Amino acid sequence: MRLPTAAAAVLLALCATCAPVLAQGQAPETPPAEVQNSGLDAQLFYQLLLGELNARNDEVDAGFGQILDAARMTNDPELFRRAVEMAFEARNGDAALQAARDWKTAFPDSREANRYVLQILVALNRVPESLEPLKTELALADAKDRIAVIVTIPRNYARVTDKKQAAMVVEQALSGYTGNAATAASAWTAIGRMRLAAGDTAGALDAAKRGQTGNPQAEGPALLALELMDPKLPEAEVLVRKYMDGQPLPELRMGYARALLDANRYPEALQQIQLVTQQRPEFAEAWLVEGTLLVQDNQLAPGEAALKRYVDLAQKQGSDERKRGLAQAYLSLSQVAEKRKDYAQANAWLDRIDDPQDLLAAQTRRASLLAQQGKMDEARKLIRALPERSPADARMKTLAEVSLLRDNKQYKAAYQLLGQAVAKEPKDPDLLYDQAMMAEKLADYGDMEKLLRQVMVVKPDYHHAYNALGYSLAERNTRLPEARQLVQKALEYAPGDPFISDSLAWVEFRMGNNQEALRILQAAYKDKPDPEIAAHLGEVLWSMGQRNEAQSIWREGLMLNGENETLNETLKRLKVKP
Repeated sequence: MRLPTAAAAVLLALCATCAPVLAQGQAPETPPAEVQNSGLDAQLFYQLLLGELNARNDEVDAGFGQILDAARMTNDPELFRRAVEMAFEARNGDAALQAARDWKTAFPDSREANRYVLQILVALNRVPESLEPLKTELALADAKDRIAVIVTIPRNYARVTDKKQAAMVVEQALSGYTGNAATAASAWTAIGRMRLAAGDTAGALDAAKRGQTGNPQAEGPALLALELMDPKLPEAEVLVRKYMDGQPLPELRMGYARALLDANRYPEALQQIQLVTQQRPEFAEAWLVEGTLLVQDNQLAPGEAALKRYVDLAQKQGSDERKRGLAQAYLSLSQVAEKRKDYAQANAWLDRIDDPQDLLAAQTRRASLLAQQGKMDEARKLIRALPERSPADARMKTLAEVSLLRDNKQYKAAYQLLGQAVAKEPKDPDLLYDQAMMAEKLADYGDMEKLLRQVMVVKPDYHHAYNALGYSLAERNTRLPEARQLVQKALEYAPGDPFISDSLAWVEFRMGNNQEALRILQAAYKDKPDPEIAAHLGEVLWSMGQRNEAQSIWREGLMLNGENETLNETLKRLKVKP
């Protein structure tokens, strides 16, 4: 009968020092070395064999007991390890803990035995008992490895049930390392992450501060502060910016830029990204993000240059991740060519995309090119011909077709297509919202409001719905106090959003509060230079008699996007040619 691999290894290890057996009649060429007998007598060999056979025949408890008894008799670490493994295989946490503790008792300085005890206690949610093994793990680690051990602590406690209790245990274990210059930053970062997991945001911020004080150049406290960044917690960004004043890793500066993008602080985000491309021109990802943002802002020439730089770097560096980045770059470059009406070049960029995951995006862009050339039926057929491997694929195809129709001002067709989708998914807030926006385009304001109210019921924190209804009421100069309440509600869910601030300013303007409207619009336009915000800011300035300033803002808006519907309607209504 063949023994399991682990059993065979154990038995071979114990037999390694047995005297060699010679074939009958064979004489050794040299005198035999002094025989070193192992401790494996017949009884122990039988016990080990029986233990492994029992385990193999699903009598794991019996097998575990026999192996653990053998480990205790021989004080052999391999047998203790095997006993722990057998308990794991049987999914018996208490037995695994018993074997690991016996192993640690037999070998008090064994880091491996102690680590097993620690991991099993954490897995069993016996968090208070993990304090001493955690202290031992830190003490037994080599000085050069200790920071790595500290960094992994929050991950090791990630699945425990009582996060607050875990945070207290970790803080106690690390108390001796928070005042040490070599380990202070890592220790406070680990404590901060444990506090954050326990819901103690203020405590996490305090730990990040202490960690940065211990070592201003350390990445850990800055990364923790980056995760804590929120308009309601401005001190976190102060810590991030302190780290940025030094020589930060480009990855961390990119992380800061993403946080700024999430907060809709686009100019600041672009500034951070451009610092990366200036200081580390070989850092490919920064060029991709910079190019994408510039194209979105209609800065086509510099955006195209940044994207081409990314393509050059990515093609040299390779990797699957770069393939996805290249697909994104080709899509953006195609968009640049499309805006220039160079449809052949736009298709040429799309032809370079060979990743199946980007097929929908590529075909959607091709459909847009066809639509702009008056081939809407072909464009819609192209999207509908895409394969559907899941309900998510079908939904994405619907949204792509809706986007195509909306961009080409076929609002009724888009509304009807969304209606079919909503009938299948009546509680999908995105579909309901998009249909409401098409209802507004069709001037069916009653239906628009009904759909937006449905969104608010389905997803109460869907800030776009509050903003859209509030702005629509302000635009029609009706129910203005309610419009203000709706927009302010949207800002509670998305504080600092420049587009929602634009809506609030428009409400204030409609209510006659010109100074307040001007203040809000100037701040919003600074955060996000956008043609629609420019349209409103210019109109407020115009109404206040600041005609030159208004025309200057409108010219900027036209440079950003000369085809913006709101801006052009404003200029036409006011009979202005800036």
